[in-house]
Amino acid sequence: MRIGIDVGGTNTDAVLMDGRRVRAWRKTATTDNVSSGIITAITEILTQSKVSPADIECVMIGTTHFTNAFVERRHLLPVGIIRIALPATRGLPPLVDWPADLHAAIGDHVFMVRGGYQYDGRINSALDETAIADAARAFRARGISTVAISALFSPVNGHMEDRAEAILRDIIPDVRITQSHKIGRLGLLERENAAVMNASLADLSTKVVTSFRKALLDLKITAPFFISQNDGTLMSAEFVEKYPVLTFASGPTNSMRGAAYLSGIKDALVVDIGGTTTDIGLLANGFPRESSVTVDIGGVRTNFRMPDIFAIGLGGGSLVSPQDPSVIGPQSVGFRLSEKALVFGGDSLTATDIAVAAGYADIGEAARVSHLPPALVETAVARIHRIVEEGIDRMKTSAAEMPLILVGGGAVLISRPIAGVSDMIVPEFASVANAIGAAIAQVGGEVDHVYYYAKTGRENSLADARDKAIRATIDAGAAPGTVSVLDLEEIPLAYVPGGAVRIRVKAAGKLSLTA
Repeated sequence: MRIGIDVGGTNTDAVLMDGRRVRAWRKTATTDNVSSGIITAITEILTQSKVSPADIECVMIGTTHFTNAFVERRHLLPVGIIRIALPATRGLPPLVDWPADLHAAIGDHVFMVRGGYQYDGRINSALDETAIADAARAFRARGISTVAISALFSPVNGHMEDRAEAILRDIIPDVRITQSHKIGRLGLLERENAAVMNASLADLSTKVVTSFRKALLDLKITAPFFISQNDGTLMSAEFVEKYPVLTFASGPTNSMRGAAYLSGIKDALVVDIGGTTTDIGLLANGFPRESSVTVDIGGVRTNFRMPDIFAIGLGGGSLVSPQDPSVIGPQSVGFRLSEKALVFGGDSLTATDIAVAAGYADIGEAARVSHLPPALVETAVARIHRIVEEGIDRMKTSAAEMPLILVGGGAVLISRPIAGVSDMIVPEFASVANAIGAAIAQVGGEVDHVYYYAKTGRENSLADARDKAIRATIDAGAAPGTVSVLDLEEIPLAYVPGGAVRIRVKAAGKLSLTA
């Protein structure tokens, strides 16, 4: 027995799964106090299924807390920043490309010191331990409680970041520290940005995890709980307290994983239509295709793993202009759909009202939209389908037709064939695919390292990378024997001697709940 929960901007969804079977599910409006919405959703599915809290083996939660906080500039801490790279990188200091309001929230507590490595792990310059200690004393004097450390090519060799942390803790024992090589990939500025973002959320992560833990205890659920991250795998609650940024974009990822599970199709397009937005992604071997480009979050460039998602301002609550029904969204009534939509007695014309008026959705009271002119309804329906078709065209990498899996509460908006799609599937429980994706999530591990084929050979290098990814997955909590490699990428490094190749390996396995 396991519970999956996904907290979205419009709805909080919960499912109770008994093995591979959905025993109960519930979709409720997201509340201002997100934890109370979680308690309500869990209480209802336990009551519906007549299952005792003691029978729950684990709880998986997908949350938007941290993404929203960063994008909205709320609950962010000032961050101490140490970059270990001099004499290199002096011309581009930390936070150089950050929006002014976000820079102001983080503060200007920046120290650049000598150190770092070259692309092959050789020392760029010796670590200036005295400068690290001076920075630590300055942070202590300023009352800084969270620090981000980034070093040149630290994903190749993280020793200097480890040493810097040890020096900081000697001077500020209770400081919270983010090491960039544990979050981001090669590429100093983007990796450093990710580390600073993570450090700024240190206080909020503790509060959110504590509130989740308390909510479950209030429900007398003593089972361990995990939080889903943006690659479709799980993190322990303690891990999330250290690395909250890894939850960014976990909602669309959960939906895609749920779509693959419910449909049994591992390679397909997924369109997840919620109350406010539509997320379009591509499944590869049952997991979301990862973005291969720098990802912008709240105006800041990062390079940690993120799903390749194209988001559109179309959802069940999207506003439709009565004067020009081809204008739909991106404005939305959001979680107030049940108050504002015409079919619920409100005064706003929404995409849901159009679906009901067109006769392919049974929501609210159809009589309340019977006055809408047929021409208006037809124009809006055609526009909704065209918006989705355009989004699918942007996600596909070839003109070949692919199967399409429709999920989300707003999936009822689509009733006609979509161009470029070979088959359109709306699986059972599609409206809570996101919560199901959280419930079935696996544990993941990843390796991103530079190897020298001239020295170690290609086969030995690939085998070493695979072994390290599998070990990382088991260390993260996967059951031995269930781990498999999902993706392997070789990237030759141009103009680098010795046959240097960057190898990235991603693995996943089933969660181990044995002590």
